[in-house]
Amino acid sequence: MAQLKDLSNDDLNLRKAGFNPAADPEDALRMLVALRGTPEVTDAAIARALGGVRSPGAANMLATMEADASGALRREIRRSLFRLRQSGIVPAPDAEPHPRQTSPAPTAAIATDIEGMLSPIDVTGVRLIWLMKPKARGGLNLLWGFSSEEEGLIGCNFGPVSRRELRADRLRVEERAGVKMIEADWRLCDLILCEAYRATPENRRGPVGNFFAWRTELIPAPPPGDDFVHPIYRELAVEAAGEPGLELLKEPEVLAWRFPAAEIKPYVDEIAEVQQSVIVLNPMQREDRIASVIEKAIDGLLGGAAAFRARRRLEDIAYYLAHTGRRRTGGYAAAAAAKIRDGADIKRIPFFQNLIRTMLGALIAAQQEKEREEPRLIMTPAEAMRAQAQRQSR
Repeated sequence: MAQLKDLSNDDLNLRKAGFNPAADPEDALRMLVALRGTPEVTDAAIARALGGVRSPGAANMLATMEADASGALRREIRRSLFRLRQSGIVPAPDAEPHPRQTSPAPTAAIATDIEGMLSPIDVTGVRLIWLMKPKARGGLNLLWGFSSEEEGLIGCNFGPVSRRELRADRLRVEERAGVKMIEADWRLCDLILCEAYRATPENRRGPVGNFFAWRTELIPAPPPGDDFVHPIYRELAVEAAGEPGLELLKEPEVLAWRFPAAEIKPYVDEIAEVQQSVIVLNPMQREDRIASVIEKAIDGLLGGAAAFRARRRLEDIAYYLAHTGRRRTGGYAAAAAAKIRDGADIKRIPFFQNLIRTMLGALIAAQQEKEREEPRLIMTPAEAMRAQAQRQSR
């Protein structure tokens, strides 16, 4: 703990992003290559870390960084190069540049033999993602992970697999879960896994801490950044410019959408309070109050800080629907995502009103059913008198 307190904020962010200075030098180098250019990690932190990686590749990367550096960053790079030279490690004369997040060229130049597959998001907010790349001597390297909307990356692994084993695994997953895994753009699969890792609480990163090192085995480029454009806007460009239809609400992938209980409960309680109010309300007054709660719920669950998560959910639903033969409703989901992306007043859009109304209604109905099934511990005076009369008549 004392050593961590001595670290600068830049170096702490590097550790939080998954870098382990005690890792094997080649694993540490792969991690630094993957992390360079990510928003939370500075080049200065990368340069300092490289000075402790006893690998010729670290010296090569520093030499490449120095070519474009100036000021404090260049001094940091030179200090790290000096440290490596003291250990007899020097850059190769023909050291080639390492990919940078600021340039789109490395990702575009990656071999197109990378494959991706993903499942739909289940009612717990979890889905399975596969990334595969052929091995030189046959078979595949497979990186898989479970992405959770609430917990981040909750499991991942990497290793070789044959095509036959992969087909058997896919069939087993589909039979057990009752869903279909689809072939997907590997860049989208990569984005989902990287986003999940970044959302993983630090105290739960231990079991998935090798993710970026494993990723580098398949994808020799930095993780996708904020400028990533979801492929659904290319595939359903015309549909995304339209209006989201209410037919989308019937799709299982939308019906499976759940918000965290702590986020949605206040709105459920408020509607229940309106419905059970001792103040006599006519139907119009009651509906006005419920509509007001619905608008607040749309703001709280789909707007503001929650907008990004809601938009991404709709984009991925659109992608899955379109790739399972449901282009029409996939287009509605893409249109809904685009409305959030473009900052539209979604409180006035029927789809969003009905989405939230449906979710809240289902929760209220479930809550009322639970209350009916639970034994009453406290009886009203009238109930007590009836119970006593029944006992006396026996």
